[in-house]
Amino acid sequence: MAVPVGVDLAEPYVDLSYVDAVRERRRRPLLDCATARFENVPAVRPFRWSRGERHFSGWYWAATTGRHVGFESWLERDRLVLMDFDPEVVGIASQPFWLHWHDGERERRHAPDYFVRRADGSAMVVDVRADERIEPKDAEAFEVTRMACGLAGWGFERVGVPEAVLVANVRWLSRYRNPRCWREPVVDRLREVLAAPVPLMSGADAAGDRLETLPALFHLLWLQEVAAEGLAVELLGPSTIVRLADGGGR
Repeated sequence: MAVPVGVDLAEPYVDLSYVDAVRERRRRPLLDCATARFENVPAVRPFRWSRGERHFSGWYWAATTGRHVGFESWLERDRLVLMDFDPEVVGIASQPFWLHWHDGERERRHAPDYFVRRADGSAMVVDVRADERIEPKDAEAFEVTRMACGLAGWGFERVGVPEAVLVANVRWLSRYRNPRCWREPVVDRLREVLAAPVPLMSGADAAGDRLETLPALFHLLWLQEVAAEGLAVELLGPSTIVRLADGGGR
């Protein structure tokens, strides 16, 4: 990889390659891409799964964007669901670009797992890897990514295995993330019932038939318009205390 004249090599010189809106591949210096909307770009490599492979790839429909987002492991999928649940996240793209740098012996490249746009306009690059699976070459790639993100004005986070109870609860609520679960008359009744804290099943029953009220209630929990006590420490159940959220949700 050619390094432009005058570039300070105290830190790795980084190029960035991506697929643009018309599906053409581009490669540009990192700082030329700092304001790009990478939450809207296609992935730079395909998400495929073949029998016998150790990892599992797939697509997740994100309520945040109304589009499918790829993942390459169950751990990535869990982190993706948590980002979709985060009301501060407004855009998500998987494998948004390649970072290219030279390690002193050869050219290296790394495709971060996710590019995230937050409600305040800031950007975050996220890599997903369990602590025990980080090898020296991975640690170097994450450190170069952290440095590159700092130069571009983006945040960077390497995340591992999430808290088991929280991710189990959010996975359950994600089944009701689709807007079709919003039924206006049912939602209005639930809002009245949940103005004061009440056990989940009692609140659903007070608002009408469970077959009609539970999907809407879980959708409101997904939107965080309704809050559940102990969501991170106790599995959701009939006796979980729920109420209208103080901030009104998303």
